[in-house]
Amino acid sequence: MQLTLGFLKRFSLATLSLFFIFSCNDSSSSAYKAESSGNLNRLNVVITNEQWQDSIGEKIRGIFAADAIGLPQQEPKYALNQIPPEAFNGFARRNRTFFKIEQSKQTGHQILLDSFAEPQTGIIVTGPNSTAIITELENHKSKFLDVFEKSELKEKRRRMQKSPKEVGVIEKSLGINMLFPSAYRYAKQEDDFFWMRKDIKNGSMELLAYEVPLSTIEKNGDIIANVVKMRDSVGAKHIPGPKEGTHMITEEAYAPYLFETEIDGKFAYEVKGTWEVKDFFMAGPFVTYAIKDVENDRYVILEGSVFKPSSSKRLQMFEIESILKSAEFVAE
Repeated sequence: MQLTLGFLKRFSLATLSLFFIFSCNDSSSSAYKAESSGNLNRLNVVITNEQWQDSIGEKIRGIFAADAIGLPQQEPKYALNQIPPEAFNGFARRNRTFFKIEQSKQTGHQILLDSFAEPQTGIIVTGPNSTAIITELENHKSKFLDVFEKSELKEKRRRMQKSPKEVGVIEKSLGINMLFPSAYRYAKQEDDFFWMRKDIKNGSMELLAYEVPLSTIEKNGDIIANVVKMRDSVGAKHIPGPKEGTHMITEEAYAPYLFETEIDGKFAYEVKGTWEVKDFFMAGPFVTYAIKDVENDRYVILEGSVFKPSSSKRLQMFEIESILKSAEFVAE
C-alpha cells in the first residue's frame, strides 16, 4: 500500500508543528541563567568613552585601580576593562563582576546579584551629572570595594573547594579548619607549628599556622612591635634561609601596615608588609592574621607569604588571604 504525496505533506507539517510546540514548552520550562566567566580581580567598567576619559573615569580608577597594600611593587587592586554601554550585551554580560555608570535624574546606587549570569555581582551608580556621580562614588567607595572583595573571596573559595587539602592535623592541634588547595604540601609539622608550601614558577607560596599567648601580642600595647618580634622569633626557629645561618625576618627598613578585622566572628589584627632573609638577598610580601581567642587565652596566628622575584604577586597574595580568612574555629 503506497502513501499518497498529499498524505506525506500533511504528516510532515503535523510533525513539524508538534516539534515547535514541544521545543517552545521545553525552552520556557528549562529557562536558566548562563554560567558567569572572568578572571579573579578583574572588573568590567561599563561607561561611555567620554566619561571614562574624564573625571568620572579618573575617580573610578582611583578607587578600584589603586595600589594594593603590602606589595613590594605597585600593583592595582583590580585590572579594569572599560566597556561602552552599547557593547554591554551578549557575552559581555556574562562576566562575574561589573561596575556600571548610568545617567539618571536620581543620584544613587544599586547592587545586583546574578542579574545576567550566575554567580555574578554588579553595581550600578546613577546621577544627573558628573559632579553627582563622583560624589556618590566618593561617599560609598568603601562599600563598593567591600562588595567586590567579598564576591572575589567567595569565588576563590568555590574554586579551591574543587580540590581541597586535608587539614585534620591542624584541626586536632590548633582547633581550626582552613580551606586551601591540595597543591600545598606540609613542609613542617612541629610543636603545634604548621608550615605549608606551594611551589610555583620561579618561586613559592608559604602558609604558617601556630598559636601564642595573648600577652605575646598585647604586651605594652605596641601591637606592631610585638608582631614583628614574634615573627622574627618564629623565623629564627622554624624558617631557615637558603644559606647556613640565615633565616626569615620582617623587613627592617619599613614598618608593616596594621589593620583590625574579624575572622569567623573573632577580633583579629591584620598585618601586611615585606619579609626578607637576614643577611641574604631574598624578600617578598607577607600577611599575618592574629586572631584573638579569649576563651583559650591565646592568639591563633595565620600567616602567608610569597617569593616570586621580579614578577607580579597580587594574585598569589589574594589566594593566601582567601585561605587565611576561611579559618573557622572548631567547637570543642
